[in-house]
Amino acid sequence: MSETQQPHESRFTVKVAAESHFAWMRTRMAVERTILAWVRTAVALIGFGFTIVQFFERMKDMPGSGEATFPHAPRYLGLALIFCGIASLVIALWEYRWTINYLWNSDYAPIAGMTKEGRNSPVVGVIVVLLLVGIFAFFSVFLRLI
Repeated sequence: MSETQQPHESRFTVKVAAESHFAWMRTRMAVERTILAWVRTAVALIGFGFTIVQFFERMKDMPGSGEATFPHAPRYLGLALIFCGIASLVIALWEYRWTINYLWNSDYAPIAGMTKEGRNSPVVGVIVVLLLVGIFAFFSVFLRLI
């Protein structure tokens, strides 16, 4: 090792104490709240996109409704919203995994006060299911467009 290189040092001094543990726990819960906010937003985007497509498709069959100027615009808007919902779930999952891995870094694991099994959260399973629902909604709208 050259003189200019330093051995790996942590950016922070980690003291194993009650206040450090509870600060770590507050941060962990903030990460959970953040991912749940992402999920809520993604569900709203996917649901709203699918609803727009369905509403305007049924609206043209209503008596008294005229011919639409841009008949495919609701489908394009719906597809865009569904895609944004899917993309936000992917981004949220990536951000969540990165942050959880950082919190379980070897520097901070001693103040976690729990085992690695405590890392798992059911929110990841929910995200996977919602990704499948979003992909199904996207392709069901997209394939009707063709």
